[in-house]
Amino acid sequence: MKNLLLVLALLLCGSAFAQQLPTRWDELSAVEWPAALEKSSQTCVLPIGILEKHGPHSPLGNDLIHVREIAARVVKNEYAVVFPDYFYGQINEARQQYGTFALPANLIMQLLEATCDEIARNGFKKIIIINGHGGNPEFIEFFMQNLLNKRHNYAVYFYTPGNDPEFQKEYKKLSKTDPSTDLHAGERETSTMLYLRPDLIHVEKGTEQSGADQKRLHLTNLYTPIWWYASFPNHYAGQGDKATKELGKLIVDHEIAGFTDALKQVKADTQTLKLQNEYFDRVDSLGRK
Repeated sequence: MKNLLLVLALLLCGSAFAQQLPTRWDELSAVEWPAALEKSSQTCVLPIGILEKHGPHSPLGNDLIHVREIAARVVKNEYAVVFPDYFYGQINEARQQYGTFALPANLIMQLLEATCDEIARNGFKKIIIINGHGGNPEFIEFFMQNLLNKRHNYAVYFYTPGNDPEFQKEYKKLSKTDPSTDLHAGERETSTMLYLRPDLIHVEKGTEQSGADQKRLHLTNLYTPIWWYASFPNHYAGQGDKATKELGKLIVDHEIAGFTDALKQVKADTQTLKLQNEYFDRVDSLGRK
């Protein structure tokens, strides 16, 4: 009887331990690591933000805080380990503004690969990137294509939300501004942060600077890296003063649902790494023929 009670106690303790397992990399202890690897299906979430001006009314870490919060809320119900704050992305277009943290292109490429390598060295086979900064997708996609330059013992996934007509319909009901001009620190981003971290938002300051397109370049079918500064020298594009918590909640709930689905897919995926290895086996075999 005593032995049975002991077994039951151990099982209950084990269950409680599993439920209390931290989700943040920096909050786990080394002895909890094997349990975290097993519970996450060896999956690590890498939220990538940036440090840049977000109008006169929002914090510099708006994008970082945003994805950090989304990741934290998702992994409460769909367990994965979340890597600590990562803000080393592409932000050269905002170097004229205080608080911007911009590193050279070769360095951010090397740093992201080294970070993924270290995440994998600690036992994770799957890394899913969730990005919060509009200037990062091209960089991240190019980085990921470059991963095919040499064999890696892990797979990287980049979460890219698709179009959702039902969400767009609800969004239009609550939105007060033109989506085509709501590009940076405007109604959408400010509403999201107003819902997630209202203590960091000062909506009343949203009109202190102009977020309108200055239209200082008149080029057709041509790209130049100065285009953003030409249009938005204040590094502000939209109307942050129109933000509402109601719109922010709609956005956040939608993002949580979308990323939860993506995380579940990654945890269940057995094909990506298998296909990567098959690809590199074929690459390696070319030199032996």
